[in-house]
Amino acid sequence: MPKISRITSDFSVASALSAEDFKQLAGLGFKSVISFLPEREAASLSADRARRAATDAGLHYVNIPSSKHEVFTDAVVSAAAVALMSAEGPVLAHCVSGQRALIIWAAAQARQRPVSEILQQLRSAGFNFEFLRDELEAQADRDRWSGGPKLSAMVLQPLSAQT
Repeated sequence: MPKISRITSDFSVASALSAEDFKQLAGLGFKSVISFLPEREAASLSADRARRAATDAGLHYVNIPSSKHEVFTDAVVSAAAVALMSAEGPVLAHCVSGQRALIIWAAAQARQRPVSEILQQLRSAGFNFEFLRDELEAQADRDRWSGGPKLSAMVLQPLSAQT
C-alpha cells in the first residue's frame, strides 16, 4: 500500500495503486477513488482492472487519464471538478507519484476557493506548491479567459436552467 497523504478530511492522495490496495482503501474508510493515470503509464494497472478492483472492494471509481502536460487543461480540471463534487467521500486520488493528482485537485479547488487558502491547506499537509500560484490564479480567473460560467455553477443548476 502506498503512503497516503491526507489533504482534507475528505480528500487524500497517493501514488499508483495495485489491485490489492483497493480492499485496504475500503477498509480505511475511503468511498471513492479518482485515478489520473493514462493507460500504460509506468507499471500502473489498466483502467479496466482498476475499475474492477475498486468495484469488488465496494468503491466508486473514476478515471481521468491525464499526462503531466495536461494538468491545467480545461478538460482535465473540469472533469476533476465534476468527479470531486459528485464523489462520495472520503476520496483518494492517485497517479504515479501522487503529485499530479494533488495539482489537479488544487486547480479544481481554485475555481471555487481563494488560491491563498488552497496553498495554505497544502502547506499544512506538508506540500509547498507556492510555485503554482500563477497557474492556480489562472484557474480562479477561468470565467474571464473561458468566456463562460464556472463549471460548478452549471453543474449545480437544474438542467433546464442550463439551456
